Amino acid sequence: MQKLNLKDLSQYVENHIGIFHLKRIQSLESLKLSQVLKRKNPYLFKAKYVLTAEQIIKGFVDAHISSNEETIFGDWLEGLAIFINSKVFGGKKSGIKGIDLEFDKDNVRYIVTIKSGPNWGNSSQIEKLISDFKTAKKTLRTSNSKIMVTAINGCCYGRDNKPDKGEYFKYCGQRFWEFISGNNNLYTEIIEPLGHKAKEKNDDFLKSYAQMINKFTKEFSNEYCDNNGIIDWKKIVEFNSSADDSYK
Repeated sequence: MQKLNLKDLSQYVENHIGIFHLKRIQSLESLKLSQVLKRKNPYLFKAKYVLTAEQIIKGFVDAHISSNEETIFGDWLEGLAIFINSKVFGGKKSGIKGIDLEFDKDNVRYIVTIKSGPNWGNSSQIEKLISDFKTAKKTLRTSNSKIMVTAINGCCYGRDNKPDKGEYFKYCGQRFWEFISGNNNLYTEIIEPLGHKAKEKNDDFLKSYAQMINKFTKEFSNEYCDNNGIIDWKKIVEFNSSADDSYK
């Protein structure tokens, strides 16, 4: 085990945080109005008494951005966790399906699946996680019958005060970052580097966001508002939910 050098952590974040911001912008710029309208619940926005084209566009786009950013940043944090573990325990990105990280500690091979937060999956997804862990253990024991393998579901934030799940352990927040680094305070120490050029990068994103809102609002007004500027909700619902293929 090697002690984590926080300068290495800061340098990694500075070199890689731009990837997160770039993917945010790329995801936004690749959006199409038709995609946004089909993915979100039109009944919800009607129930919220949305009256203007800009309101409904912001509602649809903001809902997309919120869920999409969670995925993008979750992938980025996975890379950060693997980097940190490689510096401390010599861990590596796993080549086994469904496993993100492998490393050895105290004569135990740990196989880790990394998620953003603790409430990431439904019952079928958790069953898939357990199945992946069982397959990975079988794969590793085929090559080394004496190896002791422990499965971990690591979550980058949040809490779970009952980590023993039977088939695996679930470490969240502080427990997870300490587990992969040996540093009890890492979960707070990584916050500051994450803000590297955050304002500058976010300003770039906001420019793209404003352009997208303006573009979609114009398209939406032309397609889904009548000559008096009133939103045609029937037309929106038909586009979103009709079984008629002509609404593709």
